[in-house]
Amino acid sequence: MSHRAAAPQPRLKLTWKERVAIWRDSDLWLSFKASPVAIMSTAVTLLIVIAAIFADVLAPQDAFDPVALNLLDGFAHPMERGAGSNMLFVMGSDEQGRDIFSALFYGTRLSLLVGVASVIFSMVLGIGLGLLAGYLGGKIEMLIMRVADIQLSFPAILIALLIFGVARGLIPPQQYETTAVFVIIIAIGLSNWAQYARTVRASTLVERNKEYVQAARLMGISGFGIMARHVLPNVMGPVLVIATINLALAIIEEATLSFLGVGLPITQPSLGTLIRSGQKFLLSGEWWILFFPAMMLVILALAINLLGDWLRDALNPKLR
Repeated sequence: MSHRAAAPQPRLKLTWKERVAIWRDSDLWLSFKASPVAIMSTAVTLLIVIAAIFADVLAPQDAFDPVALNLLDGFAHPMERGAGSNMLFVMGSDEQGRDIFSALFYGTRLSLLVGVASVIFSMVLGIGLGLLAGYLGGKIEMLIMRVADIQLSFPAILIALLIFGVARGLIPPQQYETTAVFVIIIAIGLSNWAQYARTVRASTLVERNKEYVQAARLMGISGFGIMARHVLPNVMGPVLVIATINLALAIIEEATLSFLGVGLPITQPSLGTLIRSGQKFLLSGEWWILFFPAMMLVILALAINLLGDWLRDALNPKLR
């Protein structure tokens, strides 16, 4: 009695080696390798992010621990040793003997935290509202888009100032320092959701009439299931480009709010707080207290913007 060999079962999952091979053959990776600007901006961004994450290990001084500071080290020039601790201050020190080089590690970490969290918040809100507006249409679409149009007619920093002021008025003064980071994330996130909503809504209007969406409807999949499983993955390309560029804008927005004195408190220093502190000493000759935090902000924002520009061009099918 002969037995037929069992047919091989198709594999549903790819191994990590197969995924890497597919990624190496993708247009996005080939475009990245061919762009020196993208490689350089990615390297600079990763270097800054790693330095910020591991600030506790890499920073020569715990810049915001009062025990680690020595007032005799105050106003040390760049590449000068402090009078009190004999520590070498690569980028100088401020009036409290705080190492500016170490302060940049901690300030960048908080700025990145606020920037990334606010972008994620605005992405989730904008994508959700954009999907609802584009897929459901009608009065819901009209209401969401009119609110987005009204918000886009005002500068984002003005919207953030308004939201931050209202939230600060509602929060008791004794809880301000503990909730300042959360409040500024919400304020920046609410000031930038409209761009995502408009982009996702326009893409959803195109996708909802395609055959795969019609087939999903015939299979009995709910509207929210179609939006989440079928429409959303096909509208994420433009969203990722906006998110990358908005990350730099969110970091600058946080620095602006902190510089104006309505952002993070001095006990939770970001790049904007450091710039605000250094601005007081600029005319008295201690230029390094302002210069190095400002340069870090410029370098970080420029690297992220260049990366966003490359991603926009790489995901644009008209430029391939």
